[in-house]
Amino acid sequence: MTITAFQALACPLDGDPLQRDGASWRCAAGHSFDIARQGYTHLLPVQNKRSRDPGDSKEMVAARQRFLNAGLYQPIAEAVSHAALADLPARASVSCLDAGCGEGYYLRELASAAREGQTLALLGLDISKWAVLSAAKQDNRTCWVVGSNANLPVQPGTLDRLLCMFGFPVYHEFARVLKPGGLLLQVDAGPDHLRELREIIYPTLKPERTGEAQVPEGFTPLATETVRYVLKLTGAEQIADLLTMTPHLYRASAEGRARAAALSELTVTVDVRLTRFARQTG
Repeated sequence: MTITAFQALACPLDGDPLQRDGASWRCAAGHSFDIARQGYTHLLPVQNKRSRDPGDSKEMVAARQRFLNAGLYQPIAEAVSHAALADLPARASVSCLDAGCGEGYYLRELASAAREGQTLALLGLDISKWAVLSAAKQDNRTCWVVGSNANLPVQPGTLDRLLCMFGFPVYHEFARVLKPGGLLLQVDAGPDHLRELREIIYPTLKPERTGEAQVPEGFTPLATETVRYVLKLTGAEQIADLLTMTPHLYRASAEGRARAAALSELTVTVDVRLTRFARQTG
């Protein structure tokens, strides 16, 4: 397996291709974006920011890094890597974006799962500078950028694979950057995901949505698989990390957070859906 440089970045201001020029990326119009000393590039124009510090906080990123690096979501990573690499030739060259990459866990796992002879060009993008900084510190083989799914700094029709892990899909942008026949791999929480934790922090649980999910325009659904297993958390820190890395931290009341903080162990159900879509060719 070889990790090669990602070469399909686009200027977030005008969409022109970006070319590496020393410690910067530049487009033909002269827009320049410096590569930070930690190895990532900021490609989120200030006019596209909804707050001064958008995305996950430094504390959320640190909690997710501890939780994921402990291998607690390893079965999810294995399922995603298998789906991304299945049916590829032994010496395939694949470009892949993780849109909402967090601290980079799933791209690192994908790189580890690739077979000898395969070449990967990897791009991790997140709107949180803290997430991208963490990712860059852990892996210097991947191209890491601060950016938005609503305006992906990627040239059209250049990606073979696109991951959206518990994220915010922007399907028209995903369709724009994927090659015809390229795969979108989307992971979403299932109805029982972390149910035991949710039952502790909320007075009642909202009814689950019913009905068939809509197929995004420009895509053909291929298959959906369930990754489901029981996870035993030992120690208050693991429980706190799980709560901190999810949106439930801000949705729960102070009383609900206090109930979770009082726990020394917790068994939770992991229940996620992995859906594969193919970018339509016509």
